[in-house]
Amino acid sequence: VNLVCLSSGTRYPVSQGLVFVTGATLGFIALFMAVGLGLNSLLEHAPGFERWLSWAGVAFLLYLSYQLATADGHLSEDEARPAPGFVTGALMQWLNPKAWLASVAGISAFTEGGDSTLLWLFAGLYLPICWLSLASWVYVGVGLRRLVQQPRILRGFNRVLALLLAGSCVFLLLD
Repeated sequence: VNLVCLSSGTRYPVSQGLVFVTGATLGFIALFMAVGLGLNSLLEHAPGFERWLSWAGVAFLLYLSYQLATADGHLSEDEARPAPGFVTGALMQWLNPKAWLASVAGISAFTEGGDSTLLWLFAGLYLPICWLSLASWVYVGVGLRRLVQQPRILRGFNRVLALLLAGSCVFLLLD
């Protein structure tokens, strides 16, 4: 998610990057709440579903990695791909095994045995923290924008991001 925010900042208006950030933030909070309100017990009873979810998440991240790696570096207005939007941000969180692990870890560390008050408090505190941290990646991308205006540099930048994104999949599969 961080790499997509960074890439969005280099290629699209800030407002479009922040739409993705908002989707990713709300997607994570929804996932966190769902896990905290009982989805975790479902996963304990259906371990195959969790493995399937991991593979689906890796497939989605590899697809995004492929899109970055094959981009030619030319961004003429009529050929430019649309910015990743709200729904993409939210879906990335639900397909991201790291987001699931963070949800489970956060719930077990900061809430006590089904206390929904603590769950809501944690979600309320985490929402602005998550949004601000993801938004900072968009703004870092804006700072890099001038560097990636040349197709050769953008192509290299995209390939580095694609490699990092694909590399993160290896770690997710080894987890």
